[in-house]
Amino acid sequence: MLAKRIIPCLDVKDGRTVKGINFEGLRDVGDPVELGRRYAEEGADELVYLDISASQEGRSTFLDLVGRVAAGVNIPFTVGGGISTLQHASALLDAGADKISVNSAAVANPELISEIAGHYGSQFVVVAVDARLDEDGIWRVTTHGGSRVTDKELFSWAKEACDRGAGEILFTSMNHDGTGNGYPLEVYEKLSGLPVPVIASGGAGNARHIAEVLAPGRADAALAASIFHYGTLSIAQVKKELAERGIPVRNSL
Repeated sequence: MLAKRIIPCLDVKDGRTVKGINFEGLRDVGDPVELGRRYAEEGADELVYLDISASQEGRSTFLDLVGRVAAGVNIPFTVGGGISTLQHASALLDAGADKISVNSAAVANPELISEIAGHYGSQFVVVAVDARLDEDGIWRVTTHGGSRVTDKELFSWAKEACDRGAGEILFTSMNHDGTGNGYPLEVYEKLSGLPVPVIASGGAGNARHIAEVLAPGRADAALAASIFHYGTLSIAQVKKELAERGIPVRNSL
């Protein structure tokens, strides 16, 4: 079995790492370059940076940040947030990002996945999928931070994204995100049948939750933000729990 990955996520606004709920009540939690370097030193396998700045000035600041991150870390990092064209993706990859993540724009224009993958290769493209379980028991894909429900169904959309060239799928359950009550394990078991790695996001409250979702036959990686930013868990604690459960990890301490 391949080693499971632990991936801290940093939301960036105007060059600073912030954290809030649905992008409201944002709190400054540190310099993204320094945080990224620290997480890399603590054993993170990869990093994800999400640009939540809406302005063109914010995008310029973010491009500069990507270059500084690339110069300061020796692990892969993915960049997402507002990527809606091949040109947006190209600018970030040229600035030093290892992969890019697309979400709402890919739902609106699925050809975007094919275009970026066709130009750079599938290994550069992560498709993030946010979905909500409705009253009929169907996982409906949502966009714009979970605020808009679409007519797409989770599993068919994830398969389409793979068919179009996605190299990884990052799934977040909007029913579980922020609850700290764990992940919908049965969903990750079904997604594990996809031909690409699956990253779990949202719902972790402790190391056991992460270990459960990374057990064989489920997700290949786990992404988290608040638990690392606020010191609820360290990367070493998570990897220790995984190792004790016989789940292979990289840089185990």
